[in-house]
Amino acid sequence: MMRAVQALLSRELRLALRAKTDWLMPPFFLLVVVTLFGLGGKAHDPALSVYAPAILWVASLLAALLTLERLFRPDYEDGTLEQLCLAPGPLYALVLAKFIAHWLLTGLPLVMLAAPLAVGLGLSGTAVPTLVAGLALGTPCLSALGGFVAALTVGLPRTGLLLPVLVLPLIVPVVIFGAGAVRAAQEGLDAQAPLYFLAAILVLSLSLVPGVASAALRNAFD
Repeated sequence: MMRAVQALLSRELRLALRAKTDWLMPPFFLLVVVTLFGLGGKAHDPALSVYAPAILWVASLLAALLTLERLFRPDYEDGTLEQLCLAPGPLYALVLAKFIAHWLLTGLPLVMLAAPLAVGLGLSGTAVPTLVAGLALGTPCLSALGGFVAALTVGLPRTGLLLPVLVLPLIVPVVIFGAGAVRAAQEGLDAQAPLYFLAAILVLSLSLVPGVASAALRNAFD
């Protein structure tokens, strides 16, 4: 099973190299949105640093949504997903590998890009590590929860608008705790409690969501 998971991760990374434009879109989207907020406000406006946590969190999660439809749709259309469902091993492990590949290709670049963009928005240096830590915990939750919705709608045509509508309510707690941790760090308060909540959501997502998503994928072929 470990060999199958490693082979699936390697396959996803190789396919990403062939479609670089699709995977470069999320960090480019984040860069454009944050830059527009900076240009739209007054120079050295202190209010910009106040709203920086919300801007960065919302922009990062919206950027990650751009590639969710490609998580299972290409494999569903070319028959690969059906072969994975018929494989003798547990499907949830392969689904978890898909989630990990999605985070490596989408979430990790957003986490790495968040720090310099936060400095550009005037976020205090003490709050930047909290922002990065929160995004490192929150973006995998989006890959898992968004992956579940992608699995649920993989058999439906034209899910481009349906995916965000279903995913956004699920990730509201992630945004609340993530942005709240950064605001607490800005005010000199302890930000560990919101980060612990994010870690708990991540553990629950990685433990429960792959199994539920596997059932949704099998249902797509019934």
